[in-house]
Amino acid sequence: MNNNNCLVLSRREYGILLHPTSLPGAGTGDLGDNACDFVDFLSAAGASVWQVLPLGPTHADRSPYLTLSVHAGNTRLISPQRLVVEGFLDRQQLERAQQDCQGDIAGLKEQCIAQAYLNTGNDAQIKRTVGEFVRQCGHWLPDYALYQALKSRHGGRPWFKWPVPLRDRDPQALAAARTELQPALERIVFGQYLFRRQWVQLKGYANERGIRLFGDLPIFVAHDSADIWSHRKYFQLTGSGRPKVVAGVPPDYFSKDGQRWGNPLYDWSKLAEDDFDWWVQRLRTQLAYFDLLRIDHFRGFESYWEIPAENTTAVHGRWVKGPGEVFFRRLKERLGALPLVAEDLGLITNAVVRLRKTLGLPGMCVLQFAFDGKPDNPHLPHNHDPCSVVYSGTHDNDTTMGWFEGLTAQQKESIYGYLGMPREAMPWALIRAAFQSVSRLAVLPMQDIMGLGSEHRMNTPGQNSSNWQWAFQWHDVDSGTAERLRHLASVYDRIWAVG
Repeated sequence: MNNNNCLVLSRREYGILLHPTSLPGAGTGDLGDNACDFVDFLSAAGASVWQVLPLGPTHADRSPYLTLSVHAGNTRLISPQRLVVEGFLDRQQLERAQQDCQGDIAGLKEQCIAQAYLNTGNDAQIKRTVGEFVRQCGHWLPDYALYQALKSRHGGRPWFKWPVPLRDRDPQALAAARTELQPALERIVFGQYLFRRQWVQLKGYANERGIRLFGDLPIFVAHDSADIWSHRKYFQLTGSGRPKVVAGVPPDYFSKDGQRWGNPLYDWSKLAEDDFDWWVQRLRTQLAYFDLLRIDHFRGFESYWEIPAENTTAVHGRWVKGPGEVFFRRLKERLGALPLVAEDLGLITNAVVRLRKTLGLPGMCVLQFAFDGKPDNPHLPHNHDPCSVVYSGTHDNDTTMGWFEGLTAQQKESIYGYLGMPREAMPWALIRAAFQSVSRLAVLPMQDIMGLGSEHRMNTPGQNSSNWQWAFQWHDVDSGTAERLRHLASVYDRIWAVG
């Protein structure tokens, strides 16, 4: 799989990082008109990539990195207005739902999906289309629908706190539940059909305009998820479904206790026995959604930090070898070329670097990490590899304005000195540096393009509230922004013409 030519990134281009929940809209953004308007903005700005975060249905904390399913879509992203345009709802039904829900976005989307399901119940063409969708997704959709219905039936409790027959997937208990919950199962399936339909339409709209969609694939899975409930043998769990060991990272400069993420760890030997089929199916779903995929915490495939589940911190963990090259080689043999980007941030060893290079995968450079005073810092532009993606910052970083304003006067002067004392103020000085980089793909968070401060950051790691809620409004985007971006993209050869 060695690929010195970096075919995943074959040209100079740039993109913008914006999760669909951050689009303008009623509370969560959606896949309707504002999503298409954002594609048009990307095209006008000379961009050719739209990067998003994972699309799965989230828990109450809204984190897209701990979802209820690695296959399902977040139905809160469904556009009710698009349902009206396509005839699934009529305008009066939507207005009635809006009045009933009074700002409850989740309730509004659920009511619209339920009404659309009732409206199309006798439509033979829709029945055939939904039936084909169910057949294509048979490896995950029935289990996901039942998981969601049972979770609702049991007051939102996680699967490992359900009655034992359901927790342990007793066949008779599952069959009885499917019969009892059939109407709910059909509505859940229909909601997934609508999500897939709207996402595919949006992807088509973007691809027709030369925009590739760049997704994100977390390495680990939420404990309370349909995936672990239905595939317990692939995870290191006790007989009652509790984790034996969990994921995290060891203590470092930033955290004396390390980070205890809490995700159950894989049983890689069991996955290998089944030819990594669970992962093959997972990748197949995501490759249908996206043109590129970032693998979060890539280093965990070389070695991962294993923490005994009873420990409250990550201090007393240990490094355990991951599946490495054999895993990726088998995925390639089964799925073909893999358009993957490795998230290789954090504690990266020579072994991790060797694995990434052997696989020919691009890595990541983050300009906010570059200025520690060390000339060999890999995030400094003069050290960038063409086979990489350069970011001004990521969804886990502060905005560039917030980051820069938090520095000392000496640090600011040093950064401007490195950048050649540009006349541009932040964040555009760093945006220009990203465009100048030899990295084939440059990605800019929308907050940086808008020049926003810390109050607009997407996520603060380790903080349990106020994350994943940021959204912008079109009237806050300067009218000259697209033209300014297009000019920079042209100067630094990052515009890719359609066709």
